[in-house]
Amino acid sequence: MTLNRISFAIAAVVLSIVTISPAWSKSKPAVNSEGMELVKDSELATVYADPGADLSIYNSVWLQDATVAFKKNWARDQQRSATRMRIRTSDMERIQDDVATLFREVFTKELTEGGYQLVEEAGEDVLLVKPAIVNLDVVAPDLNSSGSFTRSYSNRAGEMTLNVELYDSLTNDKIAKATDRKRDYDRGYAEWRTSVNNTAVARRMMTVWAKALRSALDEARASTTRSE
Repeated sequence: MTLNRISFAIAAVVLSIVTISPAWSKSKPAVNSEGMELVKDSELATVYADPGADLSIYNSVWLQDATVAFKKNWARDQQRSATRMRIRTSDMERIQDDVATLFREVFTKELTEGGYQLVEEAGEDVLLVKPAIVNLDVVAPDLNSSGSFTRSYSNRAGEMTLNVELYDSLTNDKIAKATDRKRDYDRGYAEWRTSVNNTAVARRMMTVWAKALRSALDEARASTTRSE
């Protein structure tokens, strides 16, 4: 697969509806410390790819569990907010588990519907995907499961950033790495935030990522077919 095809395919992994300043990615070096090249045709994220990689050989995906980390000082800021919510360690762990579970659910659905098999071991046609959700900011978390009933209101649900790395599962060679931030839009008015509508927003964000990965694999496969 040529560099242009790799760039097109990997860029699809991070296409999103969120506007990020083009300067954010243009300030990055053309080649990173791992020898991967910056994909310059994506203004929505920072993407580095191995120009010699070939995504078309992968029919299966080994999706590792997403690690989830909150935005710095998230719990402190919540407790300083007007709602004065008390954030417990158990609340944070529950939210992290829920986000990781939802991520796997969304990606599993999208990839299997695309004809890709989800596996749990290395193989010749297995793409290893290592995702991490960072800077998770739930503006108004639903803490009712902690035993007290509290209504939380906000103009938006929050934001999160995906850091994802793609590897060949057998050689452990890194094929690409990308970072993409998603932020829920400001509705201009406060609404009651529940676990249901917070989850719905997170699902929409993750679905864009999942569809992009599927599209990248589909495009790589189609490019190989067209060149034959």
